[in-house]
Amino acid sequence: QVQLVESGGGLVQPGESLRLACVISRSSISLGVVGWYRQMPGKERDMVATITEYNTINYGDSIQGRFTLSVDNARNTVVLQMNSLKPEDTAVYYCNAVSTDKTENYWGQGTQVTVSS
Repeated sequence: QVQLVESGGGLVQPGESLRLACVISRSSISLGVVGWYRQMPGKERDMVATITEYNTINYGDSIQGRFTLSVDNARNTVVLQMNSLKPEDTAVYYCNAVSTDKTENYWGQGTQVTVSS
């Protein structure tokens, strides 16, 4: 079983930064991809940033170099550093993990990020 616990959301003003963290707890399941998605009201969940087991990082098109994904293997934590936040970044952000064989897909409970002046 895999558990994902997110933290770090909140309310910030445009141009400010936030750091989201996802602690991954797992038994013997091997993970192929971990990362972050976001869902804005009334819209589908979109990929923000992911990293594969081969350390390949992919970012969503709307990120435009403002966000950075990193992994702290010692703490089993996936970190999303978000800089230069915009009102359109307002969404619920979800941590995601997919097993290596792609048969299992896990989601965290979500953390709200609100960017508003």
